[in-house]
Amino acid sequence: MDLKPNHSSPVLTDPIPINKSRLGIHSNLLSYPQSGGSLSPGKYKMTPRKKPAKLDDVRSNGWLDAMKSSSPPRKKLIKGFNIEVAADDIDIAYHSWMIKYPSALKSFEQISKHAKNKKIAVFLDYDGTLSPIVDDPDRAFMSDAMRSAVRNVAKYFPTAIISGRSRDKVYKLVGLTELFYAGSHGMDIMGPVKHTESDDGHPNCVRSIDQEGKEVNLFQPAREFIPMIDEVFRTLVENTKDIKGAKVENHKFCTSVHYRNVEEKNWPIIAQCVHDILKDYPRLRLTHGRKVLEVRPVIDWNKGKAVEFLLESLGLSDRDDVLPIYIGDDKTDEDAFKVLKEGNMGYGILVSSVPKESNAIFSVRDPSEVKKFLKALVRWKRLEEA
Repeated sequence: MDLKPNHSSPVLTDPIPINKSRLGIHSNLLSYPQSGGSLSPGKYKMTPRKKPAKLDDVRSNGWLDAMKSSSPPRKKLIKGFNIEVAADDIDIAYHSWMIKYPSALKSFEQISKHAKNKKIAVFLDYDGTLSPIVDDPDRAFMSDAMRSAVRNVAKYFPTAIISGRSRDKVYKLVGLTELFYAGSHGMDIMGPVKHTESDDGHPNCVRSIDQEGKEVNLFQPAREFIPMIDEVFRTLVENTKDIKGAKVENHKFCTSVHYRNVEEKNWPIIAQCVHDILKDYPRLRLTHGRKVLEVRPVIDWNKGKAVEFLLESLGLSDRDDVLPIYIGDDKTDEDAFKVLKEGNMGYGILVSSVPKESNAIFSVRDPSEVKKFLKALVRWKRLEEA
């Protein structure tokens, strides 16, 4: 099989007719009893809207602790090292932490030796990995130099962006047709089509045509949740409109409430708002990101599953001559790191300038080091082919 990236755009034109029975969530993705059939209007809310509960709710269930953990205080206990450090000593703590999570740049010779005679596949988060974390998520732009580095990587290796943003949004930000894109934490994937006689297709895949007229697979395991997510999004926008700095985004298969620009004294209010809404939607759950609360469907799917799906689509699964590399900075990337680590499949690289526990093997400090690593990967490949 040709392992060169499929130069396809994630923008759909006229899709091939879809068998509706294939759009439902496959039973093995569900972590709750399936009621049968798709969701219909009037079934989204399971109970009448309740009056706002006391703020003790979000304190007792650990939400506030999780929110604060994404914004470390000046002094912090470094888990696993049993030391408390001040901000002035963070470099010392970081260097100690790097004993466990060595620099991917300084370890590049080790990585390249392991990669020799292997087919590399590259998976990248977007925010905090290819672009800096900024106050306004709509202005999280990647630099031209980073875009060039990613484009060059895609010339030599199958490359995919796996983001919490909607697939359409992350494509507009990246703007490269050479890549595969997975949005909504992997719940919206546009990937390659396997042309083999034995390939019957995944039960949640449908064939479609991209903007360049090429056949692609569109995988959306949470498709039936779209109306529910839309409803929750509208409710969150209305209920948080008076909280200064709060921003709500609709990522099609999940919705995010950003509190990066909200005063910390108001974090309990925004947490309680989300908490009260979720009480009415037992088929949705909350996850935490970097100063963001994310509402997602209760299905057994995440970025780790997305990596496995894309590897299978590329014909690179269950092979000893394949080395996947995943680079990300967020808690949601831990699922991908875990898949690679537990399966002894490849390398997870955590992007972080502060010490924290991770399933990654290596680390880089920030997006500028991500760019250096990608450039090093391309230089190594060119030398290999010379």
